[in-house]
Amino acid sequence: MQKTEIRIAGLGGQGVVLAGQILGRAAAYGGQNVVQTQSYGAEARGSGAKSEVIVSRSRIGFPMVRKCDVLIAMSQEAVENNIKDLKDNGTLLVDSSNVQKTPITRAKIKKIPATKIAEEQVGEKLAANMVMLGAVVATTKIVDKASMEKAIGDILPEKARAPNIEAFKIGLES
Repeated sequence: MQKTEIRIAGLGGQGVVLAGQILGRAAAYGGQNVVQTQSYGAEARGSGAKSEVIVSRSRIGFPMVRKCDVLIAMSQEAVENNIKDLKDNGTLLVDSSNVQKTPITRAKIKKIPATKIAEEQVGEKLAANMVMLGAVVATTKIVDKASMEKAIGDILPEKARAPNIEAFKIGLES
């Protein structure tokens, strides 16, 4: 397997950093080499945030995403600010609950109403990040379902595990 560079972008409070940490841990559980980085604005909620995950079977020589193979955009601002870094043959996954205008791109586009799904089917709109992780796993097969569920269970507090695993499973079907 080649190196895969993933950027998860959105707004503070949408769980993009947590999503990157979970995806990175799941890839490590699967025996892959992983680098996970994150950045976010000074405000706790509402400013731009991103998490980057590089997954590879071989050694990772540079720890930053240069051109992403996969861009997960949780907000309109995120897609507009990050689309320039998506490879032409990449994959763009957008939370269509929050992204009304998808840019023209050569990349494959998958629209998932993650926030709406999380709110209506899980009862917690903050689980939209897990819906998107399910969609990225279904689309890319970068990690297996068991590794993702283990990572969610290991990172999240006990009371948050079941709804987030449920949201992830729903995302796998989206």
